[in-house]
Amino acid sequence: MVLCNTGGVTIKAKPGETAADWAAATRNEMVAMIGEKETTRVLDRVLPIIPAGYDELNWPTSACIDLPIVDRLAAGTGESVTAIETAMLHFIEASENEWRFRVYHAGSAVPIADLLPLLDQLGFRAIDERAFHFQLGSRGVWLHDVGVQVPESVTLTEDARAEVQRAFIAEFTNTVEVDGLNRLVLLAGLTAREVEVLRAYARYLRQSGFPFSQQYIETTLGRHATIAAGLVQLFSARFVPQSTATVDEAPAIAARAAIAEALDAVPTLDDDRTLRALLALIEATVRTNAFRPGPNAGYRDVIAFKFDTSKVPDLPLPRPMFEIWVCSPRVEGVHLRNGRIARGGIRWSDRREDFRTEILGLLKAQIVKNAVIVPTGAKGGFVLKQAPASPDEFRAEGVACYRQFIAGLLDLTDNIVADEIVPPPSTVRYDGDDPYMVVAADKGTATFSDIANEISGEYDFWLGDAFASGGSVGYDHKAMAITARGAWESVRRHTAALGRDVERDELTVVGIGDMSGDVFGNGMLRSPRLKLVAAFDHRHIFIDPNPDPAVSFAERQRLFDMPRSSWADYDESLISEGGGVFPRTLKTIELSDAARKRLDADRASFAPNELLTAILRAPVDLLWNGGIGTYVKAASESHAEVGDRANDSLRVNGVELRCKMVGEGGNLGFTQRGRVEFALTGGLINTDAIDNSAGVD
Repeated sequence: MVLCNTGGVTIKAKPGETAADWAAATRNEMVAMIGEKETTRVLDRVLPIIPAGYDELNWPTSACIDLPIVDRLAAGTGESVTAIETAMLHFIEASENEWRFRVYHAGSAVPIADLLPLLDQLGFRAIDERAFHFQLGSRGVWLHDVGVQVPESVTLTEDARAEVQRAFIAEFTNTVEVDGLNRLVLLAGLTAREVEVLRAYARYLRQSGFPFSQQYIETTLGRHATIAAGLVQLFSARFVPQSTATVDEAPAIAARAAIAEALDAVPTLDDDRTLRALLALIEATVRTNAFRPGPNAGYRDVIAFKFDTSKVPDLPLPRPMFEIWVCSPRVEGVHLRNGRIARGGIRWSDRREDFRTEILGLLKAQIVKNAVIVPTGAKGGFVLKQAPASPDEFRAEGVACYRQFIAGLLDLTDNIVADEIVPPPSTVRYDGDDPYMVVAADKGTATFSDIANEISGEYDFWLGDAFASGGSVGYDHKAMAITARGAWESVRRHTAALGRDVERDELTVVGIGDMSGDVFGNGMLRSPRLKLVAAFDHRHIFIDPNPDPAVSFAERQRLFDMPRSSWADYDESLISEGGGVFPRTLKTIELSDAARKRLDADRASFAPNELLTAILRAPVDLLWNGGIGTYVKAASESHAEVGDRANDSLRVNGVELRCKMVGEGGNLGFTQRGRVEFALTGGLINTDAIDNSAGVD
């Protein structure tokens, strides 16, 4: 990155001035900057390919900044060489807040639609733009010269310019997120890294149920930039590692007092509430890896906070004993632990907006089922923030984000070496020793145990391959059908209560999930007498009105054995007349008479979500839930109370179900009141913790 405040510019290409005069003036300026030898080398390469109009629109003092950068970028080869640089120029004729922000990019031009939002989120107001293309051999370089205005309240010092340029590069390369918080680089004088800390807290605030939007939090911090800077100062005072064993609390006390005084002057209640919530989160933090060295510009790939949840205001109940929040531009995740010794899995969630709500619900079930295994429960989950469309790339990104998430958890976990507790390096602790952390398999991570144990080995973590409770040297949940076997015991008991035998009698089934899933796939292979008449996952709807049990069992086994299969892989020639596989992206789905009869549907034409509702209400023996989401509530509950917005449009009430029994290997398929409502109609159902825990026991 290059900075240039040209200040008293005196050399300018005047109308009618020859190209030779312009080149000579440029040479003179450049020699003063980089020396005779380097100037000759650069100009010999670049002057012959100067784009048309460049010398008419740019002063020699500007060219002496541009041309060495163009030469440097054009000479670069391979991915390891920087492909983008920036410069900021201020000309004497311009007003104090008007600057030229120059972006140099090797290869292709940067679309203006991509460029302007990056500048806008840094607090610049773009006025005009002109572009020049330099073609040096096989490598082209584009110069985008953007006129920008900075806020009147901002004084652009040399350090401020350097940091805002670094922040732009970070935005462009996706190493920081592009949002309104980046304006704090200009408005509050923060570094991009310090803004990342505030962003991580703001993201957690939204996941914890805070009522105001992310945009409101961003604008509030922008309106109160001095307080934003104070919050960062307090965070640093609490967590920058100190050379002495005793933490000097004086800087934190002073920072806290300054924030309190500033908060008293905040005029609006909502702004005050937002800022105090962020302050409370910083005060509730007991550990962070924010100052631990790492490979990402000297820092860790993720920022992780460990909270004492008793100090977090308005947190939904139940409050876990400890909570770790992990945040980066690629991944967000949370780990909830209800005790110092607590077991639970890590879920790859698809609920980007409210995955903490999902994980909290799973924690409740984990606490119940772990009562007979270990003292209490834990649960974690993560989401992808830059998910690719390609299935292979999606999985690769999932693995990479899982690695970052697990590393963030271990960053904040004590180790045991030679029977001694060893705290994490470069970490200030405000809690006691805490070396216990396990990450069992869960939805989406059934094959990740070896990955987790590999990371455990890299940290030399004391639990070794017990860290992930599985893998190639332990339990493979999917291969052993652990969860499905336990849930099937519940189905066997329900079936016996109806005077039938689950292994000998045919059972009609509708299900949630697909054959690639651990719980759904294994469950639908527990008996060869099952007649799976309909099922759905997040991609497809499967309908087989009158299946042949033996034929369909063999095909389900084939799909189960196929890596990452979906219902679209089902051989449709084996589906009974009137059935099929339908993408959930269709506008409407027309049911055959056979399918309509099997589902006892009131019409033939359905939108996909309407058809899912019909499947849930189908008159069958068994509803098998091996999927993710809450699909059944009580009539007395609103969808908002359920806390699973993704399934609001297809959720049904317990009283509407016409199945005879429910097997729930997956958790949270029903709300507790929905479960009771179904049972009061005569349906056979356990709490999800019972169905889910038996196999693990």
